[in-house]
Amino acid sequence: MEKKKGILDNLLFKLVLAIIIGLVIGMLSNETLIVVLNTIKSILGQLIAYIVPLIIIGFITPAIVSLSENAGKILSTTLIICYISSIGASLFALLMGNIIIPNLHIISDVAAEKAIPESIFNLGIQPIMPVMTALVSSVVIGLAVIWSKSETWHKLLTEFNNMVLEIVNKIVISILPFYIATTFAELSYTGMIQHQLPVFIKVILIVIVGHYIWLALLYAIAGAVSKTNSMEVLKNYGPAYVTALGTMSSAATLSVALKCASKAKTIDAKIRDFVIPLCANTHLCGSVLTETFFVMVVSQILYGKLPDFGSMILFILLLGVFAIGAPGVPGGTVMASLGLIIAVLGFDDTGTALMLSIFALQDSFGTACNVTGDGAIALMVTGLFKKIPGRDGNPPYVPSEDKI
Repeated sequence: MEKKKGILDNLLFKLVLAIIIGLVIGMLSNETLIVVLNTIKSILGQLIAYIVPLIIIGFITPAIVSLSENAGKILSTTLIICYISSIGASLFALLMGNIIIPNLHIISDVAAEKAIPESIFNLGIQPIMPVMTALVSSVVIGLAVIWSKSETWHKLLTEFNNMVLEIVNKIVISILPFYIATTFAELSYTGMIQHQLPVFIKVILIVIVGHYIWLALLYAIAGAVSKTNSMEVLKNYGPAYVTALGTMSSAATLSVALKCASKAKTIDAKIRDFVIPLCANTHLCGSVLTETFFVMVVSQILYGKLPDFGSMILFILLLGVFAIGAPGVPGGTVMASLGLIIAVLGFDDTGTALMLSIFALQDSFGTACNVTGDGAIALMVTGLFKKIPGRDGNPPYVPSEDKI
């Protein structure tokens, strides 16, 4: 019998608890204890950094290879729409960040903060390869497997994908609360977090509003493409949105999302059954919108400035690719793209830990945005490839056995 999960098994609860414990420990700590905590944080950070290239190869490469299984216009069109939606959401967040963040009056007063003593020792765990090397390797290997039609490598990559997912679940997810607790203990010790806590609350609320704006735009475009009322789809997505809030997982919400989409008379059944599951792993508009806005906020808080425009554009274009192969776990998008945050934006251990923390606090809303946006993608694809029932003289919709 499967063991029933309690609140202590909920990742969001554990991360919030880790933040609270870290804040309290930081306020009560002396220099000796902070040295120990800094050493633990350094080791955990090195371990996560070591796993990042494995995550890139383990998820991006199999995602590329899997494209050959369902080659066709609908597949390629759906993936293009997903990518455009993701980078569009990121660009919207970039615009929103440049307008809003300067008006939040974030002050990075490093001089007024306590200094963190050096670690007792450093294990020096190095990644097996640089992040950009891992990304290029993923693309090259994936294309080579498709071109050579190697069944052996296809199976190997599938197994490697499963292995990396276990590494993420058993190692990264397990150590994440401790890593975040030590990070917030340091931030609390220096006094930085006490000054910036109101900012964190504001940016989370701003991002949630951004999700709703992007969903409204997606459904408006879907209605225009399909020449139907997109509210016919959106009005049915309430249960899927609420389920996603609770699970923080597009995969766990998939059955509910399919049932919600099946109630829409304007989505073709075959397209629905193909596009909705595909988008559950490739359409992460809410998550990338959140991540783009948050990296700007964290950069302003820790480094006293927003990332330069060129770096942000490169980050956004690559983030759209990383999102397609992100692991299906809470916070999967930001975990898969940690390498980008480090290599492209130049974040240090504190910056990446802070990103993981505040991203996790709103991850349920980002996932709910992703899932709800999938209905708009399915409607767009239906409008591009199928005749809509009841439109332009087509027979009206009649429920049938293919309805979920």
